[in-house]
Amino acid sequence: MNDGVNGVALAVFILFFLAVTVMGFLAARWRKAENEHSLDEWGLGGRSFGTWITWFLLGGDLYTAYTFVAVPAAIYAAGAAGFFAVPYTILVYPLIFTFLPRLWSVSHKHGYVTTSDFVRGRFGSKGLSLAVAVTGILATMPYIALQLVGIQAVLDVMGVGGGENTNWFVKDLPLLIAFGVLAAYTYSSGLRAPALIAFVKDTLIYIVIAVAIIYIPIKLGGFDDVFGAASEKYTAAKAGGLVPLEAGQWTYATLALGSALALFMYPHSITATLSSRSREVIRRNTTILPLYSLMLGLLALLGFMAIAAGVKVTNPQLAIPQLFEDMFPDWFAGVAFAAIGIGALVPAAIMSIAAANLFTRNIYKDFIKPDATPAQETKVSKLVSLLVKVGALVFVLTMDKTVAINFQLLGGIWILQTFPALVGGLFTRWFHRWALLAGWAVGMIYGTVAAYGVASPTQKHFGGSAKEIPGIGEIGYIGLTAFILNVAVTVVLTFVLKAAKAPDGIDETSPKDYTADAGDPGVEVELPPATAGTSH
Repeated sequence: MNDGVNGVALAVFILFFLAVTVMGFLAARWRKAENEHSLDEWGLGGRSFGTWITWFLLGGDLYTAYTFVAVPAAIYAAGAAGFFAVPYTILVYPLIFTFLPRLWSVSHKHGYVTTSDFVRGRFGSKGLSLAVAVTGILATMPYIALQLVGIQAVLDVMGVGGGENTNWFVKDLPLLIAFGVLAAYTYSSGLRAPALIAFVKDTLIYIVIAVAIIYIPIKLGGFDDVFGAASEKYTAAKAGGLVPLEAGQWTYATLALGSALALFMYPHSITATLSSRSREVIRRNTTILPLYSLMLGLLALLGFMAIAAGVKVTNPQLAIPQLFEDMFPDWFAGVAFAAIGIGALVPAAIMSIAAANLFTRNIYKDFIKPDATPAQETKVSKLVSLLVKVGALVFVLTMDKTVAINFQLLGGIWILQTFPALVGGLFTRWFHRWALLAGWAVGMIYGTVAAYGVASPTQKHFGGSAKEIPGIGEIGYIGLTAFILNVAVTVVLTFVLKAAKAPDGIDETSPKDYTADAGDPGVEVELPPATAGTSH
């Protein structure tokens, strides 16, 4: 790693950063609505985005700076097991094709802004809605922190901020500036800012990967040499060569499946989805989003290239930025660093907006101020989006980066426990609301306790997301085990509660709401009763 600042790379990085900052503030005037003071406008971009804007927004949302840095870093450090991200993104798109259009339709019909809005309306339960909202916020916080970790990794490799002995304020000043800019244009422009910037972010990432996948192997002697060097390293480390060891195959499979089920439970994924203007936009996007999976597969190969290039770093998260620093001309290294940096800004903005919408709609309005006006909702959401980002920043600056990663893995375990209420509710009203709440609680408690007991070389607790599956004896993804317990409890208690004739809550939706489109006669957005100034 360079001891000094890479001036050329830094200049290119700053140029792109300034460009997207300007775009972020100008986005407030893009597709400007007559009434800006509503969550539909600030938090969902007016529900007006077409196919390509939604595609770039979802891509920018799901394939983050953390993806860019962490997936090849996992390959670099652990071998082929790190490729689990590729099959899970392949699994996820047929899965979401079955339920996202239904969620969009019912949300458009009733004016739902969050998944908790839908859960409350479907099951008539503020308690279940609150559980989903709190889970979403908790799972999102470390995810935002990891985007800031991605920016910090790039700054470290460029030599910005000084060495370990530098005053903490000077060392972290570049990250603080990046955070301040992100907070300002998100507050000003809402979801329109990341939607506009996503075009730049994804274009840069595709260019960098296309160049890297051709240019770097040529410099290293070809793919034969790249894979040969990687195989030698893994074999020497007894990591199974280019194929995961048999003992790790259950972990690989369950982690891929569990991650696929969890991905679109995250609030930011749903926020980007609900911003689209029609049901057909969602359907088209589920068919073209797999293009990002192709990009992800190529991106993962950079981990092998870092090994072949002899990259030596103490933190695997620095491996890919260091590879770019070593292999590319300084000016193109700056382009690559800008792709990672902007790749952090887009999802961090969407995540903070999504978490803020959950707090505003499902905590503030449901429990604190039921008669809040749309303008008051928007103001609270803007302020909470700032607080969420401050919390993520404090997390990054005060904790070891490994801790941030492991807490994001814990967030994945948590968010998966909202699947039965959300996806189950989109297809059936059979589940009892109290049974769903009990199943959620069991899944959350088991997942958290099991993860607490996992140690790593750097942590005594929360050191990973895999543990022995009870009754099977294989090591598997904790989140999937917790999910199965969640479903089992939900089903059994539903039978019990229905037999006991426990009150089932009021369903404010109707079957036709789940297939409605924006252009259908009579399908205008109906604001929920709370939006009209009354309590649910």
